[in-house]
Amino acid sequence: MSDALSYRPKTGEIPTTPGVYRFRDATGRILYVGKAKNLRARLSNYFAPLHSLHERTRRMVTTATGVEWTVVGTEVEALQLEWMWINEFDPPFNVQFKDDKSYPYLAVTLGDEAPRALVTRTEGIKGARYYGPYPKVWAVHETIELMLKAFPIRTCNNANYKRAMQSGKPCFAGQIGRCFGPCSGLVSMADHRKIVNEFVSFMGSHDRKLINELTQEMKDAAAAQQYEIAGKRRDQVRALNAVLEKSAVVLRDNVDIDLFAIEQDELAAAVQLFIVRGGRIRGVRGWMVDKELDVTMSELIDSMMQTAYNHDALPPREIVLPELPEDAEALEAWLADLAGRKVRLVAAQRGEKAALLVTASNNAKQALMLYKTRRSSDFVARSKALEDIQDALEMPAAPLRMECYDVSHLSGTNIVASMVVFEDGLPRKDEYRRFNIPESTDDTDSIYQILTRRLAYLKPESVAADAPNSAPGTVELSDIGQVEQKRAKFKYLPNLLIVDGGQPQVAAAKRALAESGVTGIQLCGIAKRLEEIWLPDSNYPVILPRNSDALFLIQRIRDEAHRFAITHQRIRRKKDISSILGAIAGLGPARVKVLLQHFGSVARLKVASVAEIADVRGIGPVLAESIHAHLRA
Repeated sequence: MSDALSYRPKTGEIPTTPGVYRFRDATGRILYVGKAKNLRARLSNYFAPLHSLHERTRRMVTTATGVEWTVVGTEVEALQLEWMWINEFDPPFNVQFKDDKSYPYLAVTLGDEAPRALVTRTEGIKGARYYGPYPKVWAVHETIELMLKAFPIRTCNNANYKRAMQSGKPCFAGQIGRCFGPCSGLVSMADHRKIVNEFVSFMGSHDRKLINELTQEMKDAAAAQQYEIAGKRRDQVRALNAVLEKSAVVLRDNVDIDLFAIEQDELAAAVQLFIVRGGRIRGVRGWMVDKELDVTMSELIDSMMQTAYNHDALPPREIVLPELPEDAEALEAWLADLAGRKVRLVAAQRGEKAALLVTASNNAKQALMLYKTRRSSDFVARSKALEDIQDALEMPAAPLRMECYDVSHLSGTNIVASMVVFEDGLPRKDEYRRFNIPESTDDTDSIYQILTRRLAYLKPESVAADAPNSAPGTVELSDIGQVEQKRAKFKYLPNLLIVDGGQPQVAAAKRALAESGVTGIQLCGIAKRLEEIWLPDSNYPVILPRNSDALFLIQRIRDEAHRFAITHQRIRRKKDISSILGAIAGLGPARVKVLLQHFGSVARLKVASVAEIADVRGIGPVLAESIHAHLRA
């Protein structure tokens, strides 16, 4: 493939001013829209030698047949124009945000003659004011039930309302006293609108001012012996207090913020939005992102802001982010123009907002894991993934059984490895295995050792070799049965063997496979940086499409092997230091934990001097001498 793109403009033709650029294909379709503070500097990145580009960027620029740009005055104008064109043209290579679920909202149809409250999952009702999103639909209904006790506004649908107004007979809610809409004849349009405005005001601010006013009215009515009015005000106060109690208090009462958390890997990202009003979490919203191109955190935040806010969903005065984007000032100016007031972007690093960001990040991490699990567990997607892996690796059949191996260690100590098994694209956790490696020179040697040990179980002659107490040339049937039972779940031949790593790891695995004499197994490795698939004796990787189910499945197997290895390594490290140090008088679990945190492993502690051990918090000179002598004994 030539590195020269026929449509590349001359460097001198590209302006150095802010602007928005668009890549088009042969049919004129816009493939990608981007903005730049300096168009020449930004576009030059796309026309670098093709072999140096990420695979997704390379695919985009080779699919395109032309690039064009529009010069604007400022970064803010570039951001506005980029947002408008992304919404208009929906370019396939731009970040695509998808709600990870359909959230219910509480909506008040202020555009209607007699506004009503309703539960909806549809955004965009003309003239409606939205509250939420709520995590569960029952939470919306519960809120409405409580609010209607304080503000009995219309809840009936338009057909019932129209029928009631034409017939003069109230709707069912009006007949039982749950709705004081105009059809009941108890209130006028103006009075109903006033109640709706109070409803909207309280839901928007959750200000206790209204509760205080109703409490005072209750006391005044009771003093005047108007007990019926006092009872109604009491019920209203209880209902509004119940609404406030339903929201978790996380910040001070005067804090109104939107807090975003992002968890991502090479292929996808999960975004969690916590909507905090009056110090309480009023709603949670999530998006999933399939990253077609390799985007930076700054570009992801830009796209996230464009998705979250528009003329119907305005930003609050403060937005908390995991980190500030490069164009934070321009983004603040664009949001301020959208909201009609100043908007501030902050990166929470300490304090109560940082603590809430940790909670949101944990939610994003869970959402990303769930998204990948569901995607790889879907039967249709799973079948397609196995077929695509078969085609990409030129296998004779689909890899119905796959085994993946990963190595974990702490600075060369406590070396362990893991084997995870997937059958029909699903994990078989009962067949996972862990390996302890006494000595190894590096990761490639570790891969060679564990595969040599694993493949030994697949040799036809291994039954005789493993039989205990058998004379040369003879094997007792009972002995064979014992060995066979021991290795029952370890004897199945995998179709595909995957190692975590690139060419060196694959070469080590190939050597172990060749020495074992086992045939009929396809071998590959997955390199984490670009998610490339490496085959033995190949100078070029196999590139699976970035959003393909095949790559998601292989990535999930690799991540599962990594998780399993890390877990075992941590358990073994903890047992090591506990067993070795537990026998020393005066050294309890708390001090063992401090020593582990300080030195990281028993091996490092063994080579430490008495003075270095004594420097550890809670370890004095006498105890340090005992530890040093015990480890050297």
